[in-house]
Amino acid sequence: MFGRKSPAPQVVEPENPVKETGKGRPTPSRKEAEAARKARLKQPRSRKEINAANRAQRSEHGDKMRQAMKTGDERYLPLRDKGPVKRFIRDWIDARFTFAEIVLPVLIIALVVPYISLELAMYSQLFTLVVMATVIINLIALRFLLRKELKRRFPDNDLKGTTYYAIMRSIQIRPLRLPKPQVKIGAQLPDDYR
Repeated sequence: MFGRKSPAPQVVEPENPVKETGKGRPTPSRKEAEAARKARLKQPRSRKEINAANRAQRSEHGDKMRQAMKTGDERYLPLRDKGPVKRFIRDWIDARFTFAEIVLPVLIIALVVPYISLELAMYSQLFTLVVMATVIINLIALRFLLRKELKRRFPDNDLKGTTYYAIMRSIQIRPLRLPKPQVKIGAQLPDDYR
């Protein structure tokens, strides 16, 4: 109070002062402002309008997803089919013929034969067992080959669920697979899927 006062520190002002005012974006034109205001007014107000808008949005998303299932467009595929690992598995399975593809038609024939001829019923059952054993052996071999190829191509990725994905795809009849096959049987696959 009665002591000496220290001199106030000198503030050095920069040569080019930076202007820190403003909103950080250009002012919208009248046309843009009116368009934004009209868009806000068009928003649904009642629950019925909100539900209709949600339904239309889901329908549009579903259409895009169905189209992506046909074309293989990664942006709109369901989560279970997205990513380079899943795309490689699809292409790897589609590029080879597996015995599991024809198991469904063969089993349908084996189920119908006993109704046609009783003498063939015993052979039909034996044939069904042979087909099932062949499919199981084929799928086990497919699994080991695929896991080896996945570890070589994607050493850092988590491979959980890939075996199930590959087996389910290989069991499906080729024309009914979704997403649709993008490679032909016997096609050479690219080295990079990233």
